[in-house]
Amino acid sequence: MATQVADVIVVGAGNAAFCAALAAQEQGAKVLMLEAAPEEESGGNSRFTAGSIRVVYNDVEDIKTLVPDLTPAEIETTDFGTYTADQFFDDMARVTQHHADPDLVELLVTKSFDSLNWMRSKGVRLIPIYGRQAFKIGGKFKFWGGLTVESVGGGPGLIAMLTEAAKKRGIDLLFDGNRVEGVRARERGEVRELRARSVVLACGGFEANPEWRTRYLGPGWDLAKVRGSRYNTGDGIRMALDIGAAPRGNWSGCHAVQWEMNAPEFGDLAVGDQFQKHSYPFSIMINAHGKRFVDEGADFRNYTYAKYGRVVLQQPGQFAWQIFDQKVKHLQRDEYRIRQITKVTANTIEEFAQKLEGVNAAEFLKTIKEWNAAVKTDVPFNPNIKDGRCTKGLAIDKSNWANTIDAPPFEGYAVTCGVTFTFGGLRINTDAEVLNTDYRPIRGLYAAGELVGGLFYFNYPGGSGLMSGTVFGKLAGTAAGRAGKN
Repeated sequence: MATQVADVIVVGAGNAAFCAALAAQEQGAKVLMLEAAPEEESGGNSRFTAGSIRVVYNDVEDIKTLVPDLTPAEIETTDFGTYTADQFFDDMARVTQHHADPDLVELLVTKSFDSLNWMRSKGVRLIPIYGRQAFKIGGKFKFWGGLTVESVGGGPGLIAMLTEAAKKRGIDLLFDGNRVEGVRARERGEVRELRARSVVLACGGFEANPEWRTRYLGPGWDLAKVRGSRYNTGDGIRMALDIGAAPRGNWSGCHAVQWEMNAPEFGDLAVGDQFQKHSYPFSIMINAHGKRFVDEGADFRNYTYAKYGRVVLQQPGQFAWQIFDQKVKHLQRDEYRIRQITKVTANTIEEFAQKLEGVNAAEFLKTIKEWNAAVKTDVPFNPNIKDGRCTKGLAIDKSNWANTIDAPPFEGYAVTCGVTFTFGGLRINTDAEVLNTDYRPIRGLYAAGELVGGLFYFNYPGGSGLMSGTVFGKLAGTAAGRAGKN
């Protein structure tokens, strides 16, 4: 029997879903959220993130708006710089190779600050990302790479704050294995038909579905680890396509990073995002042949990390080693100090070569010798800027942050590919309505978050995913809420 349970049903319980639900509730709509995961695993991929959010800001006053409890001492000792709308537009164009939908990018960029401030008004607290996005030079922290704020408590903290905000506003959440089929849901083995005037799909991509990964991303992607939720299997996309929704975006592309080689198949909430290994711009990366295979310093981490997982997956055995010496150890992020890690150390380079499991030791020693001779040591090293300290004459030169490998003890960290989310999804308009194959709106159906196609191609500027979920979640929820009440 069909039951009218809400004005708006939101499918999902991650950042985009909560923003949609909260925005719909603002319009006076009765909102129900459906989550495929049990409550202890809920939160989608958002719960597995570090909580970093890319946002336009023009001065420290904008930062103070987003972080009102910023102390005078923090302001005095920090150069926050700026991240203008033009910079955000340029970053999106550059990393997506100008493929991103200009209308969606316009919304993402121009609504980023107001949308994040709106989320803050719902009870989400933000702080500067001192630990990962700023280095202290001359007694002052300097932020780099256009990424400055994160949610308190990272991804888990973000979901906890959004959950609390939803509950305070009377938004109902159903957990424990719901699997939505249109407006039919299976709850504890019983199928219920749930009616609403509007439905928002915000239940993620298909990265946890190995068959779809192999079909769309290509051979070998069934071997990748999944960084986040095991419930993101493409169900929302499939449901929409089945009723005539138009696909959109880079279906052969995804966000994929360097991930602990021996991590479990899916994300582990006890470890969160700490399986990632993102200090690689200060390392050299070696494959099974003992050779480098990528420019580790091509750009700031924020603009390369989401595409280098794919490069590692393409290496023999789907793994690589990140190599550091003691000159740069202090620049390693916290994730290099967790217990669940595949790490080797040695006091001589010859002993170190023998410890790198699966690597041709003789070729590795040759690579190190050639590397050390190629580093332009006359160029000053500066981790806060693209310093131009490069190599010359190698088959693959490093563009920035090149240092000789000669200060023991040497350290190696084994990584493989961890897929975060897929870029292909549903076609939407600027009101977040899902379009059919004639590019006309499917009335009453909206989408937000990682199942929206058209924003990201090939690569991704760090922190844009949560911002996209916030902007388009708010747009979808507002439109769905109005439709649901009228």
